[in-house]
Amino acid sequence: MSSISGISGINGLGPTSRTCRILINSWGSFGDVYPYIGIGKALQARGHHVTLALPRYYVPTVEKEGLAAQAVGPDIDPNDRERIAAVMDPAKGSERLIRGWVLPALRQTYEELREAVESAGADVLVTHPATFAAPVLAAQLELPWIATVLAPMSFFSATDMPAMPPAPRLVHLRRLGPWFGRLMVKGARHATRDWCEPIYRLREDLGLPRGGNPLFEGQFSPTLNLALFSRVMAAPQPDWPAHVNETGFVFYNGPDPLSAELEAFLAAGAPPVVFTLGTSAVGAAGTFYEESAAAAAKLGVRAVLLAGPFPENTPRRTVSRDILIVDRAPHQLLFPRAAAIVHQGGIGTTAQALRSGRPAIVVPHSHDQPDNAFRVTSLGVARTIFPSAYRASRVARELSRLLDDTGYTARAATVAESVRAENGAEAAADAIAQVASASTASDSYLLPNASA
Repeated sequence: MSSISGISGINGLGPTSRTCRILINSWGSFGDVYPYIGIGKALQARGHHVTLALPRYYVPTVEKEGLAAQAVGPDIDPNDRERIAAVMDPAKGSERLIRGWVLPALRQTYEELREAVESAGADVLVTHPATFAAPVLAAQLELPWIATVLAPMSFFSATDMPAMPPAPRLVHLRRLGPWFGRLMVKGARHATRDWCEPIYRLREDLGLPRGGNPLFEGQFSPTLNLALFSRVMAAPQPDWPAHVNETGFVFYNGPDPLSAELEAFLAAGAPPVVFTLGTSAVGAAGTFYEESAAAAAKLGVRAVLLAGPFPENTPRRTVSRDILIVDRAPHQLLFPRAAAIVHQGGIGTTAQALRSGRPAIVVPHSHDQPDNAFRVTSLGVARTIFPSAYRASRVARELSRLLDDTGYTARAATVAESVRAENGAEAAADAIAQVASASTASDSYLLPNASA
């Protein structure tokens, strides 16, 4: 494992000013899109040509920010509550996401991405963990490829064992040592052994070797892997892949201000508790907002509920004037003005909560959320309530502990200082630009070969 602070450690590469064409391929919720917009804007500010290849739903958002965008599937409909609920299931969510949604469209995605790469004339391809066609295309075209991860769980480290969604409490057994972590990773490999057969078949049809497991070692680039999260979340581990640059979080949450209604509410009284399920779990909220409103009333605190565009999320009980319900609000503007934050633990929301310096309660559903919850709870800045236990009385008790114990606020402020000191977008843009510049200058850098 080689953990580096910049790409200059790879084959002697140094900074250049060469203008490059960079294609960034992302897929998922807004939390999977915003960081790459942030990186794209940082690259664009350096004079590079940036195109984001991502589901059609997000193309207007990207273009609004002055970046080029090209639709590459699978398509996403954030209002499809049935599908969102299915992929947020803690036991089967990841399998339904990968086997039931992403991989059935693999070959079409490959063709769409190839068209995007050719249209952009890309010098380098930057990939999100769920863009399984991208490493295959990079190998086929011998195109420089940079992999990224948004959350520590993607590394599946045995020495820093993640909390797995089906059984997140097993993470506490990490104290038994790396042998138990290795056992858990082996179990994860066994449970997912058949998931990636469509990828292997595509590689075979293209004349490429089978390669590594796309969910584990196969998702990482031999050139550069960007860990787009803060070191407060995870320190480099001996079993991380080679050429890892831990950049810090990339903060981008859109250009919109707080609404006049929300500004007026914030100015009218004490800082509220903010309740949110981000941009994905909000579609599978269940009774979250009902219980949240009841907990706020029970505790006698003001609250803001970011309930999304779904009427079903509006609490049925009478809501007092101390509770404001809005669809959404930019987290980077709202969270610092909160007393505490209750959220789902998606890495984007987690990052904004850590940056705000406010304590939190995390209500993790699936994917990386339980692991993110474990990590911020271990930092002493948050508490965790799983959705099955999310009841008004429990929420009120946990909130009371957060608000009454000044230690949580003090630790949150300390962590926030560390997070704010990082500049993830700039660090990531520098690393990407150096690989891209080197690729246009010569063939001496490390290419993703056919066995990658």
